[in-house]
Amino acid sequence: MPTHRVNFSFGDQLYWLKRGAINYRGSFKRWASFVEALIQREDITDIVYYADQLPYHCVARDIARRLGVRCHAMEFGYLRPDWITLERDGMGRLSHFPDDPEAIRAIARQVPEPDMHVLYPHTFGQEAFNEVVYNLAAFFGRPFFPLYRADKYYNALVDYLPWVVRALHRKALTPPELLEKGHVPFYIVALQLQSDYQIRANSPYAHLSDMLEEVIGSFAAHATSESFLVVKQHPLDNGLERWGKRVRRIARQHGVEKRVIFIEQGNLVALLKRALGAVVVNSTVGLHSLRAHVPTIALGCAVFDVPGLTHQATLDSFWTDPEPVDEALLKKFLAALAATIQVKGNFYHQEGREVAIEEIVRRILANGVNAPGAFIDPPPRWSSPKAFPRHIGNTAGTY
Repeated sequence: MPTHRVNFSFGDQLYWLKRGAINYRGSFKRWASFVEALIQREDITDIVYYADQLPYHCVARDIARRLGVRCHAMEFGYLRPDWITLERDGMGRLSHFPDDPEAIRAIARQVPEPDMHVLYPHTFGQEAFNEVVYNLAAFFGRPFFPLYRADKYYNALVDYLPWVVRALHRKALTPPELLEKGHVPFYIVALQLQSDYQIRANSPYAHLSDMLEEVIGSFAAHATSESFLVVKQHPLDNGLERWGKRVRRIARQHGVEKRVIFIEQGNLVALLKRALGAVVVNSTVGLHSLRAHVPTIALGCAVFDVPGLTHQATLDSFWTDPEPVDEALLKKFLAALAATIQVKGNFYHQEGREVAIEEIVRRILANGVNAPGAFIDPPPRWSSPKAFPRHIGNTAGTY
């Protein structure tokens, strides 16, 4: 069966050295008519894209839906490091994975327990290196794709050059007393990247500082006076937002400056072992905290935001009465997740790529993406009022 690859930037071209790819050099306005003509001319049956919220992919999905063409989104796996996400249409508010515990249990009854041993590992350096190379190639390759619409939150140079400065300055590390059992009771807030589409498209926050205002304000008003709040920066953060300064300012405004700790680096596994609870927007840190049996609240649209797993009541109540993790449901959730929208493999590991490609192709040809839950296939979460259960958000005009 023939396949057709479309490159939008020099970064795309650099990472696809095979012949025959289509280098789209037209304007973004013309992309809709181009992709529609391509679908009809080549009798396209399926479209696969990496990341579901990139503007070109959003347009392709809209055209495909009208023409009856199936779309499949790929991303780093929820069960990383050596899993890849493969979902019909997309993730977050576009996900078809059920958020009903009974539906999850029904899927789990059909599938075996997943093999959670890491078979295809990669290093942080590999991930960071490829991230930088791809985006700088797209930036400097503009002469080859002059009309490319990057739609990046930051200019690539502005985004990555600060990493050099960050490598030289002294970092805010985890205070050792946090890791001493029973010494300091604390909750952890896991920051995501401000540039992350999961923030822009699958949360109610225009900026993560809005989330920090809400969380720190709630903590100050409702948490016990002996508890602390630890805000951990994302390991790939470029430092442009100066989160440490923002966190200290917000904490000072709410009178809890001495009880809010900002760290740039820290052992997340060790922190979660000691934490009273974890606060995320929709980061996969939420899954790590659930697997560590730590009470967790998701403030955005997340695949793991399921009654019985995450705190379903208000943020204010989380500090004193967090809902525990139902360990039996978590086990079934992981089994259902792995069997439906996760593929064992790794983008940065040769054998992991080969294994993943074989399985992805098999599922697409068999119309088995998101199976075996097709018979209880829920609508995408974006059409449900539960999309942002604790907030009212509007992503119109994001792109």
